[in-house]
Amino acid sequence: MSQMRNPLAMARGLGSSKSGLPHWRAQRVSALFLLLLIPWLVWSLLQLAGAGHAETAAFLAGPGNASLLILLLACLLYHAMLGLQVVIEDYIHHHGLSLLLLVALRMTTAAALVTAVVHLMKLVLGS
Repeated sequence: MSQMRNPLAMARGLGSSKSGLPHWRAQRVSALFLLLLIPWLVWSLLQLAGAGHAETAAFLAGPGNASLLILLLACLLYHAMLGLQVVIEDYIHHHGLSLLLLVALRMTTAAALVTAVVHLMKLVLGS
């Protein structure tokens, strides 16, 4: 059985893909959170159908709704980042480009989350 492994990988003690278990678990946990939060989002959107800016702001002004929306956005962006990371690692074979894209992905994800939270807080606080 050991003849099928790359000799360099055997010397380093690594398998074919190193350790992907933490990444796999993180994606499954974020998917589980999304499965719990998406019904809340659908319910919220149905409640706000036809509502104006004032009603929407009042709905989001509650700490529970604002917290759930922030948690939903964080889980959604994290889950998307994990999925795109796999695509980059699997299909971009140039190490420098892959590293650049992974850094850009993380920075873009963080910037999107910060932007969303800032705008939500501006809406909630009425600024």
